[in-house]
Amino acid sequence: MDRLSNTVRPYAWGSTTAIPELLGTVPTGEPQAEMWMGAHPGAPSRLTRPTGTGTEQSLSDVIAADPERELGRDTVRAFGPQLPFLLKLLAAGAPLSLQVHPDLAQARQGFADEERRGVPADAPHRTYKDANHKPELICALTPLEGLSGFRRPAETAALMGALGVDSLKPYVDLLRAHPEEAALREVLTAILTADPADMARTVEEAAGAAERLGGAHAPYARIARHYPGDPGVIAAMLLNHVRLQPGEAMFLGAGVPHAYLSGLGVEIMANSDNVLRCGLTPKHVDVPELLRIVRFEAVDPDVLRPEASPTGEEVYETPVDEFRLSRHVLPPGGTPVDLTVATPQILLCTAGAPQAGELILGPGEAVFVPAEETVEVSGTGTLFRATVVV
Repeated sequence: MDRLSNTVRPYAWGSTTAIPELLGTVPTGEPQAEMWMGAHPGAPSRLTRPTGTGTEQSLSDVIAADPERELGRDTVRAFGPQLPFLLKLLAAGAPLSLQVHPDLAQARQGFADEERRGVPADAPHRTYKDANHKPELICALTPLEGLSGFRRPAETAALMGALGVDSLKPYVDLLRAHPEEAALREVLTAILTADPADMARTVEEAAGAAERLGGAHAPYARIARHYPGDPGVIAAMLLNHVRLQPGEAMFLGAGVPHAYLSGLGVEIMANSDNVLRCGLTPKHVDVPELLRIVRFEAVDPDVLRPEASPTGEEVYETPVDEFRLSRHVLPPGGTPVDLTVATPQILLCTAGAPQAGELILGPGEAVFVPAEETVEVSGTGTLFRATVVV
């Protein structure tokens, strides 16, 4: 197996302290938002193999040189010659953009269309970076706050109505008078297509009222402090507010609007970068395409807790095959655990000093385990295990 060297992405919303505290490093004062573990071309992990040239290589190059050896025949057959997931540490010090991801058919169609029209890959108005979907799962390491899926229109109407802002009254009336899907679609469309100056005034008034009321309104006052005048502040009121405790997780499928607001977690997703934004961002918002992708249905947010197995592995069950996330909490004096499987794995330590093979890992350190390579873990600590389902 290979110890990984991983890139930390300095996105503006990142916490300045959470990842350094986990890694035991000195904060730089700059945001440290995400640490990527995998073979995504944007920031592939790096490794040095003793049996190789002795120089550092990217994990993507290692896999490309011999996909079946690194990934296993079944994984290559199912997903092609690439690692199908991306594992991250995510540390939100401010709200992320309000966003949604396409399903596989939509991603393929959208990518092909932009390729046909010659939209440059790095164009700021480019929507589809690849032809893949991006289901994702986040597991909290600290208390983690987010938004996930539409809440019931009647609940949103009550939340907005209590603010006493005149310019929100049309949205409240729509939410109360129309069927669920139509109400959600019409209100989100109206928010995103409103006159920017008018919307900025609405956000300012709503944020002031939310600050005064507190309670269930408090999150929107905090969001507005980070994104003054942004229509996403009002759009965020349409969504369920979710708080995860350490060890709890949340799965986000295609078409579900969501955002993370604060906290540190382990995130895993299909290896894609397709994001359609609908607010809380200075980046491009493609309103027509967004409205085509969003699923306008109210849902109760599903907080996932791991299912224990006889081996002590705690699995976070999801309906996708590109990734499988589980956790091993290794107690003092416990017996070694065999993790050998016929699929590729990334093991991430988040606490303690567990040993994987001959490597001792500290918090924030990870290893790549090729398919069918024997691996036994022991010692004390917490390991997250990322692999695929084939």
